[in-house]
Amino acid sequence: MCAPAIRSLLPHQIADLHDHFSLLLPRIELHGCIYFRHLPPHRKEEVLQEMQALAWAWFRRLARRGKNPNEFVVTFCRLLVRAINSGRRVIGQEKGKDVMSRLAQKRHGFTVEPLPTSNSASHAKLYSAAHGQQDHDAMEERLQDNTLTPVPDQAAFRIDFPAWVQTRSDRDQRIIDELMAGERTFDVSRRHGLSPGRVSQLRREFHDDWLSFNSEKIDSQSAFAA
Repeated sequence: MCAPAIRSLLPHQIADLHDHFSLLLPRIELHGCIYFRHLPPHRKEEVLQEMQALAWAWFRRLARRGKNPNEFVVTFCRLLVRAINSGRRVIGQEKGKDVMSRLAQKRHGFTVEPLPTSNSASHAKLYSAAHGQQDHDAMEERLQDNTLTPVPDQAAFRIDFPAWVQTRSDRDQRIIDELMAGERTFDVSRRHGLSPGRVSQLRREFHDDWLSFNSEKIDSQSAFAA
């Protein structure tokens, strides 16, 4: 049936319009399967469903204008997969700043994954990646309960930490403040004219020196008590 015959979208003509769309649907699915062949099965199925829904919305809109997409099916399918790939959905455009939006994840280069049900990991998983053990340790640290530090320990830290910081140079004190504020190693290194590797070394040096400072303090207190 030619385009003028599907120009009207009265309720009793929807079924006829759907028949025309059914002729186009196999081409849409085939084009989507090829274009999104790199996606995992569950994600691919979701995208194909979005394609069909958006294609139906576009098909109806073109029908109102007296056009039949079956006459330019290749162009229709190409525009459709590009729209889906850029975040277009039947309910609207995906938000580019929503962390759960795949468009935002693709644009900014990050992923959202579920937390593991267990903190155990196999030897192969830990050592097959360059920083497998380090990443696993960081995950475990973040999953620990945020317990409240006992008041005596808080008071001791507020006294001891400033005293320890004063034993470091002015540059080291600034670096310590920036690292404690959550600054990235790369940003700190650029600010102080150092290499990122050197900042990482200083971080470890600060850690060891702080432990040594506390150990000496405990030894001196023990000697005084004796």
